Amino acid sequence: MRVLLSGYYGFGNLGDDALLDVIVRRLRERFPQLQLEVLSATPQATAKAYGIDSVSRWQWRSVREAIGRADVVLSGGGGLLQNATSLRSLFYYAAILRDAIRAKRKTMVFAQSIGPLDAIGRFVVRRSCRGLRRATVRDERSRALLAELLPQTPVERTSDPVFLYDAPGERVDLSGEGLGPESGAYAVVSVRKAAGLRDGGRAVARAVDRLATKHGIRAAFVPLGGIPDAEISTAIIRECASAPVLLPEPDLPKAAAILRGARVVIGMRLHALILAARYAVPFLAIPYDPKVESLCDDLQYPLEPLWTPGQQRPSDEAVDELVDRLVAQRDALATHLAGQVEAVRRLAERNFDVLDELMKE
Repeated sequence: MRVLLSGYYGFGNLGDDALLDVIVRRLRERFPQLQLEVLSATPQATAKAYGIDSVSRWQWRSVREAIGRADVVLSGGGGLLQNATSLRSLFYYAAILRDAIRAKRKTMVFAQSIGPLDAIGRFVVRRSCRGLRRATVRDERSRALLAELLPQTPVERTSDPVFLYDAPGERVDLSGEGLGPESGAYAVVSVRKAAGLRDGGRAVARAVDRLATKHGIRAAFVPLGGIPDAEISTAIIRECASAPVLLPEPDLPKAAAILRGARVVIGMRLHALILAARYAVPFLAIPYDPKVESLCDDLQYPLEPLWTPGQQRPSDEAVDELVDRLVAQRDALATHLAGQVEAVRRLAERNFDVLDELMKE
């Protein structure tokens, strides 16, 4: 059985790297004879890093040849079928599914978030994905939307495969980042560029200062998305009265270790929050995208967001109160996350169960 995987791979985005890492590992464990090929922006690097076949996502002829070689075409994980980023991106991922369906390959939307989709986006998904065999999505909002657009396709709500991430067994040395055992409690801050973040950035800076001055928890900004994340992190650091640090962009094992060791997390990036939840580290979310809000809903997370883009920036007093609650309720929040994550991990494993069922059809 040969599987072709389409996603946002090869761009150096840590969240998508984590997805690919988990997917490759789980497929090897569950289907040892399976041959996996991945569409990547940097196919040689992807092939070397994971020991798999990889083809350039930019060469449409090569993409179609890869579809022709495949028995199953997976679209995911991540947030691919949406046109908030761009309509061009949606056309790309929908066209891969369209061509695979036309080539009579087994097709599956795999662990995706669906949307946001405007009227044009809904039309594209409805037309291009007609005939899709199976779908798993990582939140209830996505399940309802895709079931509406593709009523003939079985759509099942699961969860993000990164909940299954297991860090390497060896200890990761964080002393070079100033986060060794002697460094004391620290908070991880993960931000990214988003509309309206200028106002929200002031709320993040206030929260960072409150953690430092009131609770003795220093902040480390971690640019999980590379240079763009480092740039917006630097802009927020300049607004802080305390002295937070900006860490170098980490690889996946180091990022997981940094998040696992944090006292608390302030996060915009979905996979920063997923890894925090995976290790039962309480957080304050900044839901710049519906997928972040959906994650909090699915975890039944009791703390409200620090700030929601598009809404009025909270007052300094409101930020202080929320940060104080985060620290005061830290143990109870950690217990809550630990209880939620076991069920969420089972749902993440379900993605691979559904793939198994599809391959056997």
